[in-house]
Amino acid sequence: MGTYGSQWKMFLPMLLILSLFSTVGSSTRHHHRSAIRCSLAHDAVSGREIRMREGAPFKIALFADLHFGENAWTDWGPLQDVKSIMVMNTFLHHETPDFVVYLGDVITANNIMVANASLYWDQATSPARNRGIPWASVFGNHDDAPFKWPLEWFSAPGIPEIQCPPTTTTYAGEECSFRGTGRLELMQNEMKKSGSFSSNGPLNLSPSVSNYVIQVSSPGDLQSPVAFLYFLDSGGGSYPEVISSQQAEWFMQKAEEINSDSRVPEIIFWHIPSTAYKVVAPKSSIQKPCVGSINKESVAAQEAEMGIMDLLSNRTSVKAIFVGHNHGLDWCCPYKKLWLCYARHTGYGGYGDWPRGSRILEITQQPFSLRSWIRMEDGIVHSEIVLS
Repeated sequence: MGTYGSQWKMFLPMLLILSLFSTVGSSTRHHHRSAIRCSLAHDAVSGREIRMREGAPFKIALFADLHFGENAWTDWGPLQDVKSIMVMNTFLHHETPDFVVYLGDVITANNIMVANASLYWDQATSPARNRGIPWASVFGNHDDAPFKWPLEWFSAPGIPEIQCPPTTTTYAGEECSFRGTGRLELMQNEMKKSGSFSSNGPLNLSPSVSNYVIQVSSPGDLQSPVAFLYFLDSGGGSYPEVISSQQAEWFMQKAEEINSDSRVPEIIFWHIPSTAYKVVAPKSSIQKPCVGSINKESVAAQEAEMGIMDLLSNRTSVKAIFVGHNHGLDWCCPYKKLWLCYARHTGYGGYGDWPRGSRILEITQQPFSLRSWIRMEDGIVHSEIVLS
């Protein structure tokens, strides 16, 4: 018991120190731009609107499948989190995005041995937060998965000591346990952070938490939308792995409310690919019209299709859908009038030893265009494509 507990106590301060000083060495110009981004995020967050910078495209970095907190009781686990922070900082340094999307499986909740998994979530989002870059997130299947007891704990040296919060006034008695942290609690904690654009979404939806829309606005006018970014909770963990018919109906109602003539382009984000991804998936090597670099596993799709793809594929304003979940896939393929795209496995947690990367999106206003490429941790850029 003492061995595992001491390992955890040793690595948590390392993570905290690394996140605090991860931006040391950035240029004065970078800090100035970050301050502007943070200010814009704080001013606009209540309306879920963010303004493009004058004379520049709007750049988004996707961080998928970070899996913080995985195997937290071992030497390996905390070191992977340190490496994930380093690789995110590398991407932010090279690309200097205006916005970051955390595309699900931010944490591996079924491995997390602390009372409040938000401690790990905060570590995962710290690279964007420390640089003053606004961000938004959606949930994956591991983010609120129930804690799974490792079998090896029941042999020597035994079950590690739980790490309770410094004050036990809230987590008294049995509440300080390997209890897991629900979606709503994780989201409420994130929404308190300056720069977060994430939202609960309507509570009558199931899956209910990360369903919301953000408006990207013209540099000179917050009322002039350039694009709408939709975020949908694709379930998993405490829910079935599905986008429900309720969510499809919510999307249609929201789209009719804010973009009734389909004039403004729409970009969609969720974690688990829909069954449509199976239809377009390359059979072996990635060939045109698909673009990408790895196709190393089969599509692990949602459990069922409940209508969202019919809505999106028949809506001319929808340009592309971006998902994570499959660590060994990073392609984009056309599907009817839109594109189905994977991000790239960004974190050092999770399965697979493929090199880590981040899919980058770039929105230009006049004329509208949506470009994408993948930035690798060694600095190489590949899979460039124009999606609209």
